[in-house]
Amino acid sequence: MSTHTAIEETPGSNATESALKVDGLWKIFGQKSDEIIGTPAEHLSRKELQSKTGCVAAVRNVSFAVAPGEVFVVMGLSGSGKSTLVRLLTRLIEPTAGSVTIGGDDVIRASKARLRAMRRNHMAMVFQQFGLLPHRKVIDNVAYGLEVRGEGKSQRRARAQDMVDLVGLTGYENSFPDQLSGGMQQRVGLARALAVDPQVLLFDEPFSALDPLIRRDMQNEVRRLHEEVGKTMVFITHDLQEALKLGDRILIMRDGEVVQIGTPADIVANPADDYVRDFISDVPRSHVLTLRYVVRPPREGEALDGPVMQADRIVREAARQVLHSELPVRVFDGEEFLGIVDDEDILRVVVAEEPSPASHQGGAG
Repeated sequence: MSTHTAIEETPGSNATESALKVDGLWKIFGQKSDEIIGTPAEHLSRKELQSKTGCVAAVRNVSFAVAPGEVFVVMGLSGSGKSTLVRLLTRLIEPTAGSVTIGGDDVIRASKARLRAMRRNHMAMVFQQFGLLPHRKVIDNVAYGLEVRGEGKSQRRARAQDMVDLVGLTGYENSFPDQLSGGMQQRVGLARALAVDPQVLLFDEPFSALDPLIRRDMQNEVRRLHEEVGKTMVFITHDLQEALKLGDRILIMRDGEVVQIGTPADIVANPADDYVRDFISDVPRSHVLTLRYVVRPPREGEALDGPVMQADRIVREAARQVLHSELPVRVFDGEEFLGIVDDEDILRVVVAEEPSPASHQGGAG
């Protein structure tokens, strides 16, 4: 069941404040798919709908809003609808119903000419398959979007060089794609996407084909780039660890529907159902939870003059200071006092990470 109540509580729920807003988005494949919405058939499960109508609901009534500068991760297993969703955002696939607004512009109702302009100026995608032009050098691949946009050669090459430098490829400007490793080719894809200065940067499982070490490096690169350029990012992945590492907030999908939306700490602390609970069962809680989730009211007589920490501090990062403090740590959200944390509160989280024999048997199928 979609958790639409969570959407209203998230940042950027107003279209004028959101970098991206999605409302009631559907994609149903099959004959007469446009006749299903608004009828009792829309409430059937995916399997029942396919059995009775021959249609497949890949995305079902999905709504969310992404705040400017936010990294918003959409994750789910294969077949959950996440890759279809990201293609609907740019109308690489036409939706059956719903709306998508990017920076106040209506993507769904845009004319073909307006849609082309939006793709060139307001959004950029990074795919798993790098999609580089093999006969063009790195700098010309990076400048390609600017060339399509009609910018002059000197201007676009200067911008492309800045992006090459930004992603750490200085010295490889005149190399061809086949002379680069997979991770370096993906950096070229990142630079090309950033070169057009998009409002929203969309990633469709960009690192899933890379070796684990290179994948980790590229995740770190995305985090670094986000800190430097502050772009709004929508990141599609099937990997929970990747989602937890990159996302300011995460949307979890199953069978085309929203299961839960929340910060990594929200999801680990308060999984919406057994599906999400199974997903996060192996996650070390101290690596994700913040002090906000372990803080408690002071007991009678407890000292209130210990060290001060902010509520968004990760438990693992705070543990050493808390455990070495003779007094309970006071936790604040800005200037608001939330409560205290002592060594027992910290150890309670760490002990809960010890794997149980029944933990995560059978996967998240």
